[in-house]
Amino acid sequence: MKNGLKYVVIICLLFIQACDTDDCEDYLCFTPPMGFTFEIVDKETGENLFTNGTYSSSQIQVLNIEDNSKRQFVFLDENDINLISIGSIGWDSKIAHVVLKIADNDILNLYVDSERVSENCCSFSRYNEIRIDKADYEQDAQSDIYTVYID
Repeated sequence: MKNGLKYVVIICLLFIQACDTDDCEDYLCFTPPMGFTFEIVDKETGENLFTNGTYSSSQIQVLNIEDNSKRQFVFLDENDINLISIGSIGWDSKIAHVVLKIADNDILNLYVDSERVSENCCSFSRYNEIRIDKADYEQDAQSDIYTVYID
């Protein structure tokens, strides 16, 4: 009888301990926020305006509209691809409202309302609203690159 009671207590303790473990400890699930990548092209010819020399990467500015402070961006110029990538949006829960300027011209305004969420053992960014104003553009569904058309 004593041995049977010991086994019952041990089984109960193991069962309780198993219930207390973190269900997510075996998962490595982290998804960084989606970046916003732009190709700036001539509306008539479809030529990339950095590739054809109209603009240079030194003329790019990405600024917060609220206080005119600079936002991080990367200019991708490998193999004459010439894209502007803004990857600093969506890392936390807040609204980002930025202007992309090239050669002191406002190219577009980007508004993003995002929140950082943890669900089902994974953390990711949920986008409540994404809006691009003051620009004609198309988004490629496969690459998520926004092609912005300039007159």
